[in-house]
Amino acid sequence: MIAIVDYAKGNLQSVQKGLEAAGAREVAIATTPERIAAADAVVLPGVGAFADASQSMLASGQMAAVRDAILSGKPFLGICLGLHLLFEAGTEHAAEDGALPQGLGILPGTCERMPAHDDAGAFYKVPHVGWNSVEKLPGCDTPLLAGIPDGEFFYFTHSYLAPASEYTQATTTHSMAFPCFVDYNHTCFGIQFHPEKSSDAGIAVLHNFVSMVQA
Repeated sequence: MIAIVDYAKGNLQSVQKGLEAAGAREVAIATTPERIAAADAVVLPGVGAFADASQSMLASGQMAAVRDAILSGKPFLGICLGLHLLFEAGTEHAAEDGALPQGLGILPGTCERMPAHDDAGAFYKVPHVGWNSVEKLPGCDTPLLAGIPDGEFFYFTHSYLAPASEYTQATTTHSMAFPCFVDYNHTCFGIQFHPEKSSDAGIAVLHNFVSMVQA
């Protein structure tokens, strides 16, 4: 069973339909830590602000349950905000006293707002919305991009970016090159784009995830 975490911010139904279209036999919406713990795999969808999601997940016990699932080696997929929450903290809707909302802390670093200008001073609209290419880094070996051509286009909608790290497997460029795909131990994945909105390429990524879960 694949659990989609409901923290009252995610786009649940489209993610569920995408997983089912990719071959998932059982997909369930999970609100409680117990339901998350009972799942074979976990998906953390992404619509909303980092601080709001963090507060909700901490209060409900979901944060600890998701972290435990990842550290136990269960397949995990974080989508958009779900990618950001893999990191230690984020600046989106941070408190006025400067305290940053807490992420899962699986990966190091802080997620920050996308710059509106590139290094040459050219303006880019933020949020970044629309189709953009995903460029694999040299040596990319993540199983979730197996069979996906380098430079394939996916659908993005976001204003904040994950920090670069040793876990980055692919990047996209909009005002700057930024991580759009991370892989932790070949079991925990985070993607900036929305596979459920990315036509056949997105279904192919979800199919790779579902195949891993079924295996």
